[in-house]
Amino acid sequence: MTRPLSVAHLTAVDLAPPQFIEAAARAGFDGVGLRLLRVTDTTPGYPMTDDPAMLRATKAAMQATGLSVGDVEFLKVTPETRVADVEWMFDIGAELGAAHLITAPYDDDLSRLSDSLAALAEAGAKRGLKVIHEFFPWTSVPDLATALKVTGDAGVAVLVDSLHFDRSGSSLEMLKAIDPACLPFAHLCDAPVHPPYSTEDLLYNAREARFPPGEGQIDLAAFVRALPEGLPLALEVPMLKLQQAEGSEAVLHHVGRTTRDWLARNDLA
Repeated sequence: MTRPLSVAHLTAVDLAPPQFIEAAARAGFDGVGLRLLRVTDTTPGYPMTDDPAMLRATKAAMQATGLSVGDVEFLKVTPETRVADVEWMFDIGAELGAAHLITAPYDDDLSRLSDSLAALAEAGAKRGLKVIHEFFPWTSVPDLATALKVTGDAGVAVLVDSLHFDRSGSSLEMLKAIDPACLPFAHLCDAPVHPPYSTEDLLYNAREARFPPGEGQIDLAAFVRALPEGLPLALEVPMLKLQQAEGSEAVLHHVGRTTRDWLARNDLA
């Protein structure tokens, strides 16, 4: 059986959800993640709460292509985060049939962060969405060990991205030991390996300059083999230079084709 492959919206975030779903289907992906919130000043978000036409078009694109929305993203959990202010994300996610809401750590008080995640998880459960928490090396949750502590206290899952895993120096042995129930899927991409990394390096690669598997130097085969067998993978591979030269659809086709070839070569498909 072929491993399920979806694609994260950041890979082609200039495409609105209906167009992104249609382009992802043409590129051979099985599903997508959708970015509901604007994360940076230079990238869009598509909340759809005040755009019923886009919501209808998104659902129509899902029906026409057969692609599912696996997750919606991403909510920065800050000291000011209140469940009542973000319940709309769960509502939109539920209407799209998403399974997960991705959250990110932007609270230095890890005890409060865990409490916030637990409250979000309770709100999500009422709508059939599970909260999953991603770690980033430049934040208060910089590595897998810290992520497991924070998410374990909150009773939520952890999202491991191969880029952030590599940059954080996290342990493959720790990854192998995680309860599979805590890893519903993983983000996959490649990148150059040239430590040490400044915060500017980390942000640049994360947001604009990732590679498909096999085009960088991360030991992705070891990373994927440390995950639960057959775990669904979501490709998050923004390639700004290629996007500017050839368009987002070219990026999606390149990422999809290259990933399938890499998985087959490494007996990981």
